[in-house]
Amino acid sequence: MAKSKYEYVRNFESDDRLLPSTWLVVRIDGQGFTKFTERHGFAKPNDIRALHLMNRAAATVLGCMSEIVLAYGQSDEYSFVFPKNARSYDRRASKLTTLVASRFTSAYVYYWHEFFGTTPLQAPPAFDARVVVYPTDRIMRDYLCWRQVDCHINNMYNTCFWTLVTQGEMSPKDAEKRLSGTLSGDKNELLFSQFGINYNDVPDIFKKGSVLIRGIELVDVTDRHGVASKRPKGVVLTLHCDIIKERFWTEHPEILSGTPITAQRRQERQEQTPGTDTA
Repeated sequence: MAKSKYEYVRNFESDDRLLPSTWLVVRIDGQGFTKFTERHGFAKPNDIRALHLMNRAAATVLGCMSEIVLAYGQSDEYSFVFPKNARSYDRRASKLTTLVASRFTSAYVYYWHEFFGTTPLQAPPAFDARVVVYPTDRIMRDYLCWRQVDCHINNMYNTCFWTLVTQGEMSPKDAEKRLSGTLSGDKNELLFSQFGINYNDVPDIFKKGSVLIRGIELVDVTDRHGVASKRPKGVVLTLHCDIIKERFWTEHPEILSGTPITAQRRQERQEQTPGTDTA
């Protein structure tokens, strides 16, 4: 940047670098999505097209920001987890939030037609963003537990609510009154006894949300001598699984270590190849 007498105005900028050695979670939320979903005729209680679009937009963010180790999404929100050793954009809160939100939003618009076909985008979607620092692995995991439990609670309520409205022919006001004060067991019983719906059969993407992590797949390649072989390629995997129990974290230790699996595999290949410079 060229120097001038006006450069002093930079002194008014805030230093918003986040605490080092802490987990960073950027969460985006849809703005005014109640009206947005109504305007575009989203299916109730869940529109699978919309959820797949959210996942596609989130995968785009992971493709642009290599330090993200995990993303979790449900409904109109997504959380992106940066490890303790993340250095992206000098850990500046303003950079991280604006880039995640803008990349997600632009991808949401760009890929809209792939999931909604000829349904036109009638209004520009918007997502706000915030970033929170979490000092320990346990607290970061508890944050993700909170979001997944929220997904389950909201989905069970919405499944009951819209079933009462669409199949039970209740008004929204009467359906809300019917569900007032009910517990999880009550809702399960209501769905099964009145409508023959076993909540356990509801797709996991609705009950558990979506988990995006990095993985490896083998792809066919041919070298310049015409020799075919398989080589590992980094990919984004979309799972619909329980992230509250220990099993998920045991199966994916690279997340808590802060080392993306793609980098781990690259290092392993280098160590296995004689004469390879790993510097």
